[in-house]
Amino acid sequence: MVESNELRSEDVFLKVKHSIEESQTAFSLPQSFYGDEKIHHADMQSIFLNDWLFIANECELPDPGDYITLIIDTAPILILRDSDNILRAFHNTCRHRGSILCTKEKGNVNKLVCPYHQWTYDLDGTLKNALYMAEDFNKDNFPLNPIPLECLEGLIYICLSDSPPDFTLFRDTVTPYIKPHQPKKTKVVFESVIVEEANWKLVIENNRECYHCAGSHPELLVSLVEMALPEDDRFAEEFALMKEKAAKWEKLGFPYEPADGGQEFRCIRLPFRKDIKSMTLDGELACKKLLGDLVEEDLGSVRMFRAPNNWHHFLSDHILHFRVLPLGPNKTEVRTTWLVHEEALEGWDYDLQRLSEVWLATNEQDKELAENNQKGILSPAYQPGPYSAISEFMVINFTDWYKNKLTNYLENHS
Repeated sequence: MVESNELRSEDVFLKVKHSIEESQTAFSLPQSFYGDEKIHHADMQSIFLNDWLFIANECELPDPGDYITLIIDTAPILILRDSDNILRAFHNTCRHRGSILCTKEKGNVNKLVCPYHQWTYDLDGTLKNALYMAEDFNKDNFPLNPIPLECLEGLIYICLSDSPPDFTLFRDTVTPYIKPHQPKKTKVVFESVIVEEANWKLVIENNRECYHCAGSHPELLVSLVEMALPEDDRFAEEFALMKEKAAKWEKLGFPYEPADGGQEFRCIRLPFRKDIKSMTLDGELACKKLLGDLVEEDLGSVRMFRAPNNWHHFLSDHILHFRVLPLGPNKTEVRTTWLVHEEALEGWDYDLQRLSEVWLATNEQDKELAENNQKGILSPAYQPGPYSAISEFMVINFTDWYKNKLTNYLENHS
């Protein structure tokens, strides 16, 4: 695991401990959590370098030698498909003197050659060639440093800890919800990467509630029902629709009730508005070729979230993946990918503008909301305010999860 001794220093420990003690249940977090450098460092060490992170869909690496790279905090990461079609993750740093191996965001290689001194590695990470080393040099002692990797129905997760948390409960719980949509048999047809001038927690908090949707997301609300629970009777028409759709889903064998993920993850199938089939401006399908072997056009969406960095929508006709990575205390990258059936044809089955326009607009709206939230929180007048237990219960779950993660890590490393 990538770890710094700075988190163990007394001033950082006391800063984090004081901030946690200052926080109130069901209230927004104290100001320091949204911009303080020490807190940000603690977030990276306790969460982003210590928990499972969603990276990409494995369809982005279809062939042996395909790779993608990214940086998490200060850790350069390499994900690739090896010669035996096995997906692997490595620290993207040469075992000679630490140079970056793959300098592009994506590509295809037959072997990994360090651009500095040409140390050469097989795609399974073994060192094959190192010129001019001493006679007693043993190449077997210098493979690339691996990173734990898990694939969940085509979704790639990695963990930078040498002792990653158990992945089994998450896998077993959400697989029945997303398996019918067959994410493995898709392709990415559109990608958006935006940088929000806001702390990563504000980006997640904004996603965890639809309290703001009516005032901010007209495009999204063409299809999306604001209810977050199937028994939410604040939305009478949608509540009745939920009962009707649930009966159909039961016949299809599709789970829909909220999965028991505690504060760590959430998975649920919810209906769209009446007569709506997909997340488009007219409510019609964004892609005529349905995912996998699906034949039912109106399946609502499976909404899946896993702390700390990803949420997803699985529809009948396409899939949306959202990945969040902190770039600093007040800066966050949000990557969105749109996926359709691997055999769908652009211009015949789908049009990129129709497919992407709802969430392109929604992401920009959320960017403005998060950035304004960040600016307001940095005000000397900011005081934590109460969450709505009705509309923001998922935000409460997230902030409780976050504080527990930070507390547990400090207790184990102090």
